[in-house]
Amino acid sequence: MVLLVCAVVSGQAQAEQVRYISDDLFTYMHRGPSTQYRIMGSVNAGTKVTLLETNKETGYSRIKDDRGRTGWVKTDYLSGQVGLKTRFPVLQKELAEVKEALAHAKESEEAKTAGLQNSLKMRNEQITELETQNSQLNEQLMSSQAEIRELRAKLDTQKDDLLMKWFTYGGMVAGGGLLFGLVLPHLIPRRRRRNNGWA
Repeated sequence: MVLLVCAVVSGQAQAEQVRYISDDLFTYMHRGPSTQYRIMGSVNAGTKVTLLETNKETGYSRIKDDRGRTGWVKTDYLSGQVGLKTRFPVLQKELAEVKEALAHAKESEEAKTAGLQNSLKMRNEQITELETQNSQLNEQLMSSQAEIRELRAKLDTQKDDLLMKWFTYGGMVAGGGLLFGLVLPHLIPRRRRRNNGWA
């Protein structure tokens, strides 16, 4: 008995499916599964309905609309997709969100690009400045090296001049001493020896 009840409930649950009236039209709802039955109203395009059963022989399905009415409509007018009337605002919203996200991404990318360009410009300016400083330092180094070579040459010349002066002074002193030694005995008068033996 329980199994029978479960089977009936399951069959009803499978039979009742969500459907939508096709776009760009409205359809008449009949009291039975064909046009021979009386029209009880109409259902607008995009309306959400519940499919209760389908008569394959007549091509009609029994539905329950959003106002609680139960009737029959042509099965061809039922769709498993939400109607454009409902989907369009959602799609518009999604499109606006995508456009906004794209605009933000573009702004962010442009900001990043501008930042990278500024950073690159600063780096190039720093490199140019360093190259200028390096060139100036090289010139100063070459000038200093030339000055050092010139001072060393002067120092070597002064050393040679000093040695020549010392040699000259030494030669003069030696020559003066020699001359003085030769002349001095002639300048001093010799004392005559007294010979007591001679009268």
